[in-house]
Formats: sequence, structure tokens, C-alpha cells
Amino acid sequence: MKKKIKISAILYCIIIVLIIILGFCIFNIYKGLKSSSAKEVEILSTIDEYGYSLDENDSKYFSKTYDLLKKELSNKEIDEENYATLLSELFVIDFYSLSSSINKNDVGGKQFIYELYRENFINAAKDTIYSTVENNIYGDRKQELPIVTNVNVDNIEQDSFEIDGFEDDKAYYVDITIEYKKDLEYPKTVSLVLVHTNNKLEIAQVK
Repeated sequence: MKKKIKISAILYCIIIVLIIILGFCIFNIYKGLKSSSAKEVEILSTIDEYGYSLDENDSKYFSKTYDLLKKELSNKEIDEENYATLLSELFVIDFYSLSSSINKNDVGGKQFIYELYRENFINAAKDTIYSTVENNIYGDRKQELPIVTNVNVDNIEQDSFEIDGFEDDKAYYVDITIEYKKDLEYPKTVSLVLVHTNNKLEIAQVK
């Protein structure tokens, strides 16, 4: 009798182990299938000469402003102040609309940042304003994040600016006010400095 009980206990343990292994296998298969369903972000439009792009995650407001910039940059004679204004608006829309970012590493507006400053800017953003952004690679994020609904350029003027030995005598200084769909206590004002690099403008300072 004791022998039968002992054998039953061993069989019970074996069954439990097999169930655990089966469950682990099913979990990994499901995880693999879910990972394969995470699609790459589609690029909808590019301005090749300037390296700017529009993708499917960008907001309608960003898309509308992007189209205005694309139109301006297609002109034979570009209104540079309008270019600086639209570029500043695009950066602010993209950077502060954290709801459009897939995760904390997907820093908005980086395509408009001064190239030599870009890596430092991205790292600083990930350590601060983007640090709490939850992953949304599968589109199931429940976290409430800011959406920029309006950007006002309050002032724009030109003056000299120097960064890391690079000097621009006609850099643009831009002061901006930001409005959100819902006030989640994110910055409502920002000041930018745009410098000339080759054929385009890039943001060299964000305050």
C-alpha cells in the first residue's frame, strides 16, 4: 500500500513538472508570435535634400505643418524666416507629443537637432522628459501622455551664436508657447536657437 502511494506521488510530481514545462513552452511560443507582429514604422514622406521625414506615428498637426515646410522648401527662393518658424514648430510638436513615441528611446524631433549635438540631446531627453514613457510597440499602452495641439511662435530674431567652436552670425532665436490637448504639467514655453549648417537649419539649443 505504501509502495502504491509512493508511486502515485512520483507520478503526480512528474505530471506537475510536465504541466509547468508545457506552460513555459506555450508562453514562449506566444511571446514569439507577438514579437513577430510588431511592425516597423512606415515612412510616409521625405524631404531628401534636407533629411526630414514624416512617418505613420506622427500626429495630424505634425503632418499638416510638415506639408507646409515641404512646400516652402520646394520654392526656388526660400523664405528663410518662414523655414525657421516651421522647423521650430515641427520640433516642438514632435518632441512634446510624447504620445506619438513608441517608447522612451523614440525621442521626437531629433531629426531637426544640430548633428554634433544630437546624441547628447537624445541621451538627455531619455534621462528626463522621456524617462517615464512606457513601451507601446504592440499598440496596447494605457499610459496618458501629452499631445501638442497648438504652437505659437511669439518671437523670432537673428543674432550671433557659438557652440563648440562653431559660430553662426545669423542664427535664429525663437520663443514659443505650447498648448496641449490636456494639461499634464509639461512645459508650456520653450526657446530655441537655430543655426545654419550647409544648406539647412538645425536646432543647436533648447531651453
